Amino acid sequence: MKTRYTVALSMVAGAALGGAAIQGLHAQAKPPVHYVAEIDVTNPDAYAKEYAPKAQALIKAAGGKILAVGGAAGGAKVTGFDGEPPKRAVVQVWDSMDKIQAWRNNPEYKALRKDVGDKYAKFRSYTIEGVPQ
Repeated sequence: MKTRYTVALSMVAGAALGGAAIQGLHAQAKPPVHYVAEIDVTNPDAYAKEYAPKAQALIKAAGGKILAVGGAAGGAKVTGFDGEPPKRAVVQVWDSMDKIQAWRNNPEYKALRKDVGDKYAKFRSYTIEGVPQ
């Protein structure tokens, strides 16, 4: 009889420790960071040919995932609710702010943005931290 109590108590203790460990792992998981860019494209054709494909390839290579692209230069429809929508909008998701910083500081991206992107568009971008799920 004593052995049964020991086994039952061990099982309850093991389940409690496992539950606590899983809860701890969930608490440590960081929510993703969303990067949003509003882009005033002045030359949609050149932007679509010379800038967008190269910029998107660099984003993906750095670990970013493009969730939505809308507006000028071949994007989906952008609908404004309060005020005018941007000519082009992009939403990306990243694992961390560090990865976004690494992508933005990449010399190849900086040169592309300076030599090509800024020639065909004006950019406004920001990040939003995701909410824990």
